[in-house]
Amino acid sequence: MKRSMLPIVAGTALAASLAGTAASADTVLRASHQFPGGQGDVRDEMVQLMADKVAEANVGLEIEVYPGQSLFKAREQWAALSRGRLDITALPLDYASGRHPEFSATLMPGVVRNHEHARRLNDSEFMGMIKDVIQEGGARVLADAWLAGGFASSQQCITSPDTVEGQTFRAAGPAFEQMLAGAGASISSMPSSEIYTALQTGVLDAANTSSMSFVSYRIYEQVSCMTAPGEHALWFMYEPILISERSWQGLSEEQQQALMAAGQAAEDFFAEEAAGLDQAMVDVYEENGVEVVTMSQEDYDAWLEIAKQTSYKNFAENVPNGQALIDAALAVE
Repeated sequence: MKRSMLPIVAGTALAASLAGTAASADTVLRASHQFPGGQGDVRDEMVQLMADKVAEANVGLEIEVYPGQSLFKAREQWAALSRGRLDITALPLDYASGRHPEFSATLMPGVVRNHEHARRLNDSEFMGMIKDVIQEGGARVLADAWLAGGFASSQQCITSPDTVEGQTFRAAGPAFEQMLAGAGASISSMPSSEIYTALQTGVLDAANTSSMSFVSYRIYEQVSCMTAPGEHALWFMYEPILISERSWQGLSEEQQQALMAAGQAAEDFFAEEAAGLDQAMVDVYEENGVEVVTMSQEDYDAWLEIAKQTSYKNFAENVPNGQALIDAALAVE
């Protein structure tokens, strides 16, 4: 499923056209994401899989995939999607929390405990509330995906809260920024695609991001220690595949059904890959001479206590339905 051309067009549709066995697609949807294309990033592969499945359905629909920010920058994708300028994206949802602060609940410290817990959340009241906000914002979910993540630093291993004091951190979203600031870190906000350069130039000392991004963006070249998710994963982020509501309404019922089936196939593919991403990250970092550690239960509990006094408190007080979202998330066993 690895490709290197930009844009990358669904191979099945192209082959059918060249063979003369099918008419060219009536409708072309553009899919944009920030992740490296054709290099094994599971989020890129999810979108490519959807493109292939839609082409196989032969319903007059084609998906052109633009990876690596080749169409829209990471932080531009939600606005483009909600306004109908972009059809499909694979997006870390918290990137859009500036417009919809409720989305920060999908990157809240300690809300998701492991990959199985993340899958149970997908069908919960909590995610129903989040998807209502997505719909109100002008989009809908085609495939769910939760990625675990960790910490990496060029200065020292990140375990207990006191280990971040004095370091400049990239934290991915407001909830983690508030928690880390509460522990004494300085914050520099940026998408994951900019972490490597920021570490290389000294803008950052450390970063949070997903296990997949830690590998795809080769961050192991700029850090000395990695804190893997392990048994006490503090960091999980919701990164769904979304379609613009305007684009969705422009499709026929047959095309919508094909797209939903393709989305389910992509979600199932991700579910099979998810847990292995964490171990793959550990293997890559160890192979490249980076020390790998995990948090103890005591470390995790200390972080969670800081989160409750900072990010949880701020979210409950300042976000519409903030406390209800936290309660709904924590109610999922």
